[in-house]
Amino acid sequence: MAGKGAAGPGLVWYLPCIDSYALVDLRTRVEVIPTQEMITRDSVTISVDAVLFYYITGSLHATIQISNVHESTLFIAQTTLRNVVGGKTLHELLTSRESLSHEIGIAVDRATEKWGVRIERVALKDINLPEILHRTMAAEAEAMREARAKIISAEGEVLASQALKEASDVMAKNKITLQLRHLQILTSIAHERMVTIYYPFPLEILTPFETRKKGGCVSTDSLMPILKPRTEIKSAMAATASNQTDEE
Repeated sequence: MAGKGAAGPGLVWYLPCIDSYALVDLRTRVEVIPTQEMITRDSVTISVDAVLFYYITGSLHATIQISNVHESTLFIAQTTLRNVVGGKTLHELLTSRESLSHEIGIAVDRATEKWGVRIERVALKDINLPEILHRTMAAEAEAMREARAKIISAEGEVLASQALKEASDVMAKNKITLQLRHLQILTSIAHERMVTIYYPFPLEILTPFETRKKGGCVSTDSLMPILKPRTEIKSAMAATASNQTDEE
């Protein structure tokens, strides 16, 4: 400070015995706000760590208006942090940290404006919760995830039941569709493991293969011998051979 006002930056002349000066750093300054333990509006004890970013815009006011501008700015930031956090609930602190930092920065800037100090921002480093509260919140989150999973599973069951109902209605109108579905199920079972499946042979399948003759047709009853077991066919052949021997 030279004469009646601020001088600089640059080369400044002063008289050692008459003038006095004070150097003011106009660069951005970073101050770590000590850990503050406080109680939220919903009676939860927490500790908050924050960082303050500010710079001096009026070197004359920062020198004349207050004796130690840096220490005073830090104290104002601490008290403002306690007041703002104490008026919030724990949920608001955890979900809206950016808006909380902005609110604290505006409040501190209003208090230090007369000292020629400009607050850039107040950043919340960490919000520390008690250990028992950590376990409670983890249990609550786990319960919410389980409830959401049950709801999704129930919705899937409803959709599956509706699809099965529509499929059953379609199969009820066409019996061939139901038989094809049975064959598809058997194919999937056979692919999974080596099993032997006994499946009844419907005679209706032979209907398209009926042979027609003059004056009538051969029914599926005439095709029954081809469906008999091999042992019955052998016994029938043996009986025919014995009859031929008796006739001779």
